[in-house]
Amino acid sequence: MKAVIFDEILKLEECPLPKMREDEALIKVLLCGICNTDYEITKGYMGYKGILGHEFVGIVEDVNSSDRSLIGKRVVGEINLGCGKCEYCLKGLERHCPDRETLGIWHKDGCMAQYVTLPVKNLVEIPESVSDKEAVFIEPLAAALEILEQMHIKPFEKVAVLGDGKLGLLCALSLNASGLDVELIGKHSNKLDIAKNQNVKTKLLNNVEIKPVYDVVIEATGSLSGFETSIALVKPRGTLVLKSTIASSKEFNFAPIVVNEITVLGSRCGQFKPALRFLEQKKVNFNPLISGIYNINDAIEAFRANKQKDTLKILISMES
Repeated sequence: MKAVIFDEILKLEECPLPKMREDEALIKVLLCGICNTDYEITKGYMGYKGILGHEFVGIVEDVNSSDRSLIGKRVVGEINLGCGKCEYCLKGLERHCPDRETLGIWHKDGCMAQYVTLPVKNLVEIPESVSDKEAVFIEPLAAALEILEQMHIKPFEKVAVLGDGKLGLLCALSLNASGLDVELIGKHSNKLDIAKNQNVKTKLLNNVEIKPVYDVVIEATGSLSGFETSIALVKPRGTLVLKSTIASSKEFNFAPIVVNEITVLGSRCGQFKPALRFLEQKKVNFNPLISGIYNINDAIEAFRANKQKDTLKILISMES
């Protein structure tokens, strides 16, 4: 099979089919997405080497389990593989298992290949009403919706999403579709227009008066300056939700968090089933977020396109 591998350099190679472990399924990948995490891995993030990718939709071809009901079904897969025994796994929080594997990120070959394996329990069947192009968004959509899993945002509270990249857009679109008072703040008019065209309030950062006027601010810029701006926008006793992982050696002033008694909430992966219900209800049009679809043979070119400033989501078709 063909697979996109990172091992000091990014390359497309022929690899043997992955072998199923006990209670795993073999999945023929139809479509996968390039995530910013994939790009960060090629710069050394997590020290990962292997097949990239964790956003996919595919068809189950075989199962190494007594339950073979998913064979022939179209599925997506939860990306965290917990040990199944620790206190986090027993609470359904495999994404926090200290011994977890993570698809295409940590100790588990990813889905940017023609075939991938995952535990049967990680798979979620996709109904006919959800297209492949919609299904491939389920992982980042689940990450956006996790905010509502972690906290209750009251209908009268003002919410700002800072950052108009893929995740910022998904946060703004999904929270707005959930009936909340959301404003998306970013630097790019063309990206803001995607949200504006789906009835989300938007504002260019240059036109924002930096003062504490929002009850909840969701930081999705991926930059320290965005983090600093986000704190300045939160009301006293408000909540700052961090969707970005920001590593910086720059000194940072945490005093406003203490003085204004701001709650800081880290937010990462979400559950797939609520995201699937969201997709079934067609609450968001994902097509404007797709900047291009490449063939697996052009995967390296797809990664180059993903780095372009105006690019949002690049998809890779596994048909060679």
